[in-house]
Amino acid sequence: MTYGPPIPVIIDCDTGVDDALALLFAVRHPGIDLRAVTCVAGNTDVDGVVRNTLTVLETAGAPAVPVARGAERPLIEAPRSAAHVHGHDGMGDLGLPAPRRTPADVDAVTLLRREILASPRPVTLVPTAPLTNIALLLRTHPEVTRNIERIVFMGGAAGAGNATPVAEFNVWHDPEAAAILLTAGVPITMYGLDVFNRVVVPAAEVRRLRASTEPGARLAGDLLAHRPAAPGTTAGGTAVHATVDGPDEAAGGLGDAGALCAVVDPEGLTTHRLPVEVSLAPGPTRGQTVVDRRSRIGESELHEGTREQAMVDVGLEVDVPRYVKLYLETVEAGGTR
Repeated sequence: MTYGPPIPVIIDCDTGVDDALALLFAVRHPGIDLRAVTCVAGNTDVDGVVRNTLTVLETAGAPAVPVARGAERPLIEAPRSAAHVHGHDGMGDLGLPAPRRTPADVDAVTLLRREILASPRPVTLVPTAPLTNIALLLRTHPEVTRNIERIVFMGGAAGAGNATPVAEFNVWHDPEAAAILLTAGVPITMYGLDVFNRVVVPAAEVRRLRASTEPGARLAGDLLAHRPAAPGTTAGGTAVHATVDGPDEAAGGLGDAGALCAVVDPEGLTTHRLPVEVSLAPGPTRGQTVVDRRSRIGESELHEGTREQAMVDVGLEVDVPRYVKLYLETVEAGGTR
């Protein structure tokens, strides 16, 4: 596949095993110009996120990409980590060395504003985390939207959730921030759980990466081994099952990295333009992304009138082999460039 001029991209993340996979891809893909990375509390505390982000960039051999510390907690909710998924350090407890790199001397919102407005081409913003930093940016500096091409966010679900039966973690962690994102006034693509859970790297490829002598590719393999596929998930069209034999025997989910694949290869993602809103009420539906997939209005609208809802390009189908191939080729070739 040939690419035009690199797409200017800013990632807002809570690194995190699969955020790390996304960073490795972004650093090594020739079609991405990674201009900055901002950090927010989510998978682990924000200081851990900064540390993990710097470590990944260093291991990947990234250029001097500015990294900034952001929000310590959601707008309203208390912080709630995902240590049970990502390990106590957020990186699968792999025992990675402390980074030599240091973060920028500005906060995340300041860095986001600076890099978005300074970009010679409109930026693609890719949040793979709770959306607190993005909400603060949009409310504090709404002028940035004039130089944002698109927001591709990993979050939400048209079907089942993971944090609750109906809510995905990133949106559930800060529902008010997600609701603000949907009012950004720029094109938005939702890379939610409906596609997130389907892009799985087969076990043989994970083992091959782990055996690599190149640090970035080996890190990708170790991270994938920490994300075994759920039973019944397909890897390249073949059913795979997480086993009890150890993580190195299981296929690994790409997770957030799929959203970066969608930035450089949007044809691999099938989206439908649909109304989406976030449930903010207390109770079992809080944090749900309510995706209206109906072909016509219902009794509620007929009797109570229609509500204004954001129109979002919702990812509903994904070409799994295509994105797996894209990821592997990018991460492995990047170490030789």
